[in-house]
Amino acid sequence: MLSDEIKKFFKGEIFSDEKTLERFSEDASIFKIKPSLVVCPKNTDDIKNLVKFVSKKKKIDQGISLSARSAGTDMTGGSLTESIVVSLTEHINRVKEIKVEGPRGGYAVVEPGVYYRDFEKETLNKDLIYPPYPASRELCAIGGIVSNNSAGEKTLSHGQTKDFVLELKAILADGNEYTFKPLNEFELKEKIKLKNFEGKIYSKIWDLIKKNQKLIWESKPNVSKNSAGYYLWEIYDGKYFNLAKLIVGSQGTLGIVTEVKLKLERTKKHSRMVVVFLRNLSLVDDLVDLILKYKPESLESYDDKTLKLAIKFFPSLIKIIKPKNVLNLILKFIPDFFIILTTGLPKLVILAEFVGDNEFEIEKNIQSLLPEIKKLGVKARVTKDEEEEQKYWTIRRESFNLLRHHIRGLHTAPFIDDIIVHPEQLPEFLPRLNKILSRYPELIETIAGHAGNANFHIIPLADFKKPDFRDTVLKLSNEVYDLVREFKGSITAEHNDGLIRTPFLDKMFNPKMLRLFEKVKKVFDPKDIFNPGKKVRGDLNYALSKIKKE
Repeated sequence: MLSDEIKKFFKGEIFSDEKTLERFSEDASIFKIKPSLVVCPKNTDDIKNLVKFVSKKKKIDQGISLSARSAGTDMTGGSLTESIVVSLTEHINRVKEIKVEGPRGGYAVVEPGVYYRDFEKETLNKDLIYPPYPASRELCAIGGIVSNNSAGEKTLSHGQTKDFVLELKAILADGNEYTFKPLNEFELKEKIKLKNFEGKIYSKIWDLIKKNQKLIWESKPNVSKNSAGYYLWEIYDGKYFNLAKLIVGSQGTLGIVTEVKLKLERTKKHSRMVVVFLRNLSLVDDLVDLILKYKPESLESYDDKTLKLAIKFFPSLIKIIKPKNVLNLILKFIPDFFIILTTGLPKLVILAEFVGDNEFEIEKNIQSLLPEIKKLGVKARVTKDEEEEQKYWTIRRESFNLLRHHIRGLHTAPFIDDIIVHPEQLPEFLPRLNKILSRYPELIETIAGHAGNANFHIIPLADFKKPDFRDTVLKLSNEVYDLVREFKGSITAEHNDGLIRTPFLDKMFNPKMLRLFEKVKKVFDPKDIFNPGKKVRGDLNYALSKIKKE
C-alpha cells in the first residue's frame, strides 16, 4: 500500500480513513474530490522526502501527485486532488519572527500553516499589520494567502500579497529547499552558473523572459489586481530578478512553500467612515473618482440585495456584531433607515474608510468630501465611532453567510466570484452584468466587493441537485467572462484559477502566452508532481464532473 511505503521515511501523520478523506475532499468551492491519502508533514524533511518519493513513483504511477493545503478556504478547488493532500496547518505552522524596523513597519517570518487570525494577534501586539489580508481573515492561513496572491479591503491603498512577500522558501521538484528573493545582475549570473536544478530554473526562466519580453508585457492584465496565470511580468523590473514573484499566486503548482518573509506596516491610530447611499448607478464612476481624490484606505461596496438581506435578518446581524449595548447599536441604524425611507432603497452602498495617525487631518478630508458628494445629489453620512463602523463592515463581510444560513436546500456556488474591470467602466459594466444575471432566476445572488478597484464578488446560492446546474455554470461563466474580456478586465482579481477558472484562461490570454505558462510549469515541475490541472492544462469536462451532487 502507498501509505505503508510512505511510513518508512515519514515522521508526520498519514491518514487513509474515510472520515479524514471525506473532510479533505472539499474546500470552499463547488467541487468534491476525494484524495487517496492525507499526510501531515512534521517538518520540511518530511516534505523533501515525500517529493523525492513521488518523483520516483511517477515512473510506475503517472497519477500520483502532491497538493499542498493550508486552511482549505479556497473557492476554486485549488487544493483538491484524487492523489495525496499535504496538509500544513498541523505542524508547519510557526510564526518564527516578527520584527519592528523603523517608524513605518517591519517584517515577519512565518510558515504556511499559520492561521491568519493567530498571526494578526501577534503582529498587532507590536502595532504592526499585514494589510492585504482577505475577507476570510478569520478562517484562512498564510499558505493560501501566498498561493492565491490574496487581497482584500485594504488593497486599494496597499497592494496585493505579491507586493508584501520579501522572500520565500520552497521545496521544488528535486526535493530540495531553495530561497527565492530579489537578485541583482551579478547574483543572477551566479545562480545561472550553478550546475544543479536551481541553476537550470534560473537559466531557463531568464531565457524565457528575455526571448518573450514584448509578449509578456503586452499580455499583462491592465487592472489593479489580478490572480490569473503565472506572473511572468512581475519577475524582472530591469534591475532585480525575483522568482518569488512567480511562486506567489502559483497555487502550489511550482513547488511547496515552506516559509515566507512578509513586509508589515504600522497600524494607524484613528479611523472614520463615510457611508454613501447611491440610487443611480450612472453616478458610480463620478462618485468613486471623487472619493479616491481624498485617498481613502478602503473603498468597498455592497448592493441593494445585500442591504435587503441585512434588514430582513437584522437579529442575526446583531448576533454577529456582538455589541456591548444592543439598544445603542439599534439606535445607530436609525439614520440609515431614515435615508432609505425618504429617498428609497439605494442600488449601491459605498463605504469609504479614512485612517491615519492625525485625527484632525482625517476630519478635514471628510468635511471637504461631504459637500462634493452632496453636489452630485447623493446622500451620505459619517460614522461616529468604531462600533458603528463595524456594523457596515459586518454587512459587507457577512451578508453572504446570512443568506446561506437562512435559505435551506441551497449551497454556495462560487464560480463567477471574482471579476475585476476598471472603475471608470462601472456605470456601463454593472447594468450589463445585472442583465446577464437576471437571465438565471434559479440563482440567488448578492454583489459586494471592492468599489475602488472595481472588483466584485458574486457568489450565488444554487441547488446542486438540479440536473441543469452544470449547464448553468458553463453558460453563465462564458457570458460573464466574455463581458469581462470586452472590458479588458480579469476573470479573477484575488481568488485565483484552480479547477474552476483554469479552463477559461483563454478568455484572458492568447495561445502564445498560454504556451509560456506551460513552459514555466515544465521548467519547475517536469514530472507534473505539484497540484496538476491548475493554472495550466485545465480540463473543463473533468471540473464539471466533479461539482458536488448535493
